[in-house]
Amino acid sequence: MRQLTERLNAALERYLPEKRLFLRSDAETRFIRLRPLTQAGAITGSAVFLTWTIVATAILLMDSIGSGTLREQAKREQFIYEARLNTMSAERDLRAEEAAKAQERFAVALDRISDMQSALLESEERRKELETGIEVIQATLRRTIRERDAARREMEEMTLALRGDTGQARTDADRAADLEAAVEFLTAALDRTALERDFLNNEALQTRHEIEHLALEKRLLEDRTNVILNRLEDAVKVSMEPLERMFSSAGLPPDQILRQVRSGMVRPEDRLQPLSISTRGSMIDDTEADRVNDILAGLDRVNLYRVAAQRAPFARPVGHNVRFTSGFGNRRDPMTGRTRMHSGIDFAGASGTPIRATADGVVTHAGWRGGYGNTVIIQHAFGVETLYAHLSRIDVSNGQRVSRGDRIGGMGTTGRSTGVHLHYEVHVGGTAVNPMTYIRAAQNVF
Repeated sequence: MRQLTERLNAALERYLPEKRLFLRSDAETRFIRLRPLTQAGAITGSAVFLTWTIVATAILLMDSIGSGTLREQAKREQFIYEARLNTMSAERDLRAEEAAKAQERFAVALDRISDMQSALLESEERRKELETGIEVIQATLRRTIRERDAARREMEEMTLALRGDTGQARTDADRAADLEAAVEFLTAALDRTALERDFLNNEALQTRHEIEHLALEKRLLEDRTNVILNRLEDAVKVSMEPLERMFSSAGLPPDQILRQVRSGMVRPEDRLQPLSISTRGSMIDDTEADRVNDILAGLDRVNLYRVAAQRAPFARPVGHNVRFTSGFGNRRDPMTGRTRMHSGIDFAGASGTPIRATADGVVTHAGWRGGYGNTVIIQHAFGVETLYAHLSRIDVSNGQRVSRGDRIGGMGTTGRSTGVHLHYEVHVGGTAVNPMTYIRAAQNVF
């Protein structure tokens, strides 16, 4: 070993000649010999240290640049998401406003139909009265003709009787006077009858024109009503389809969810009830009444979906300024290196990042829970339960009722954790399911 060291010193002597480091004191002077091999080791160590310093600085600089880029990207995604939420909210409000205006127009149309119906019924009654008057006049005319004929027969009989008694009839002047009186009477009766007939004919013609005008207005009103009902049906369909897809994608049967909401989550007076429209003697037919009630049933169904959506964990437990670090399913355990089931999802971010409830519910656990550290568990409707673990602080207590978006704690690294993050789980009927199923199902709805 000594010979090898001497050879190395001899080989390096040309490049690194031996040097001495003198240490002088008051009493004596000492020196330290720096052999070529020692100098080479010192130079190599210095070079390695300098290289390590440069590489570490570059890594830190690149990580800082990358973190800045990720933050900017997260801010852009948050801005896009908020803009999309605002747009969908504005569109939802617009649809609701259109539905309300359409309902008001429909109510006005119903009132107008009622007025038109009353006018039509009055016209019909007036027509019947006119027909009755014509029949009375005709009956009076027939009775007058019969009385005239009877008077003529009686006059003839009296003339025959007079001729038999006196041998002659009345004088020509008497007969002429009687005939003139009869003619005047008949002429006056016929004139009155003709005037009444013309008056009744004019009334009947005017009534017919009014009926035709009302029929035209009825057809126009039916067309406008049909357009309003079509728009309302389209609005209900557009509002309902995304909600049905959201619940179906999350594995929650829509019909079963609606039954549970109807049974205990909504008061009967808060629901939309069908209209009781009597179509007897009305210009509203059974088909339009059925369409109106179908629209009301659809709006009621949308309202029930809205109530159910508040009670199911479709929201994110954290904002968009965090990183998604681990998904649901089997993975390599960062503590042991073995493969094990990861029954939730992880989000990493700054310590104290607000953690929020993903749906309305009741807190059933708020405290320490073994390897989960500080943990909050919330019981929701439909047998769904959510768990929030490794919190740095807890802002709720057992038995407290929370709403979607309420802050329940801050992100931390308590319990069995390798860094600051949130471990989030969703359980349905006691079985862990993938929380991203709910989050993705609501991406295009909320």
